[in-house]
Amino acid sequence: MTDTPTGVVEDTTLQPRSFVLASRASQLAQIQTNIVHDALRKAFPSLSFGTSFMKTEGDKNLSQALYLLGGKALWTKELEIALKEKTVDMLVHSLKDVPTVLPDGCEIGAILEREDPVDSLIVKKGLPYKNLDELPDGSVVGTSSIRRVAQLRRSFPKLQFMDVRGNLNTRLSKLDAPDGPFTALILAKAGLVRLGMGDRITTDLGAPVLYHAVSQGALTVEIRSDDAKARELCRALTHTETQLKCLAERALLRRLEGGCSVPVGVDTELTDVERSTDGLQGGLLRITGCVTAIDGSLHVQHTLTEQVHTTEQAEQVGVKLAVTLIEQGAGKILEDINVDREKRAKEVNS
Repeated sequence: MTDTPTGVVEDTTLQPRSFVLASRASQLAQIQTNIVHDALRKAFPSLSFGTSFMKTEGDKNLSQALYLLGGKALWTKELEIALKEKTVDMLVHSLKDVPTVLPDGCEIGAILEREDPVDSLIVKKGLPYKNLDELPDGSVVGTSSIRRVAQLRRSFPKLQFMDVRGNLNTRLSKLDAPDGPFTALILAKAGLVRLGMGDRITTDLGAPVLYHAVSQGALTVEIRSDDAKARELCRALTHTETQLKCLAERALLRRLEGGCSVPVGVDTELTDVERSTDGLQGGLLRITGCVTAIDGSLHVQHTLTEQVHTTEQAEQVGVKLAVTLIEQGAGKILEDINVDREKRAKEVNS
């Protein structure tokens, strides 16, 4: 494992080759892809890197709530087909959008240093409110995440929550429309910062008010499992501290068998970091996980703290936390959510 390099990381064993990075076509996805593209060009200036962008099913279907659409493959399936067909060489994703189980022949090649993973409150322009406590009873808060809705209903039962889809510019336009229903939105801080819209943030909503999504704020590069050259390039991009934390979170979600529409929240820290001449070697991993019923009536939460030195150990901590949450009642919450989703999906399609 190596931390993000500060200089050029040339490997003379690599033969000249052009690598194509692909991602979704949204403005944010393109910005994120260019972040990875620039990092690769800096580390490997003798190699050639290009980009390709495409729309996925998740981009095309903006009418239904994410809760009813299914898993995270909505954002990655078309891209992974292109990867496996060798039309492209690397996929750039927001790691929170990547399924915890990848298709055969695909793997995570790199996890880059994480932006602040918290969610943020954005209030409609012209309104004076500074936080959720100040919003009047009945105020409509827009979010496409049932994780956010489930958690916030517990502490703010007098607020209303409404699904809002589209890219960030579209969502902000819906928020600021004079005749629009929204008083505020809740969005991931990392996306706003990368788009240069950090000035729209009214306040951050970190734990314990709101536990963020698994892997939120981190970018990842997905590659073919048989592409040794791409894997070698990715090693230069991986930020070990972020990798350990995000792999623990993903292992937690994988064991809970959850997707993007499951209300699982996390908060993770790595302290007492151990370093050597080879980079970061481990540290004290503290991870809090929670599962919340959609109506906010039930909430299960637990924290584990363990020393980790490898990615395998970090994943074991995530699995251990998931088992504890299931034993404490999270399994029943998730079962009820799946039953409700199937029922509502049938109603929509009938």
